Amino acid sequence: MTDTPAETGTDAVPEPYNGLPGAFPYAFRASESLLFKGYVALAVLLSLSIGLGFVLGLVVLFGQSAAVAGGTFTFSRAFFVFVGALVVAPLLAPVLLVARRHRRTGSSLRYDRALALSALVFVASLYVGLVVSVPPDLQEPTGSAVIGLLYALPQLAGLAPPLLAVGLMYAVHRRLRRDVDE
Repeated sequence: MTDTPAETGTDAVPEPYNGLPGAFPYAFRASESLLFKGYVALAVLLSLSIGLGFVLGLVVLFGQSAAVAGGTFTFSRAFFVFVGALVVAPLLAPVLLVARRHRRTGSSLRYDRALALSALVFVASLYVGLVVSVPPDLQEPTGSAVIGLLYALPQLAGLAPPLLAVGLMYAVHRRLRRDVDE
């Protein structure tokens, strides 16, 4: 691995990572944070599995609406893809941000760890949002007071946890973006 300009103090060209697929191994190699490296592995697995789920769901949606021409069904297909992108993009963002920082200016261990923690909060918030948005006829009886409380919330409230977690990730990035190890 070549040193970044921040490490060498020169104007050497940093190692490229050639877009999204290359950003994952680059960020994994460049970061010293074990927590962040663990998140990179988790982000790859979650992104692939969520992407596969959305692709299979889109195939089912196409199959159910193939005979119908345009209109609402065209909108629902596009909206389905849009929602998939909204779920996967925040999973990928921390990896891309860390890769970019390491390539351009160098990054601090503190930044990498904090971004990994905020990204893990986002992963947990996806689960909470899914539990809140379960339709009442699909809710299973549970002895857990927490799950019962989440079931009692309106389904639209399922958007709040992921949105708050994305806001947290953005705030962590903004707060620590200039933090570079000396």
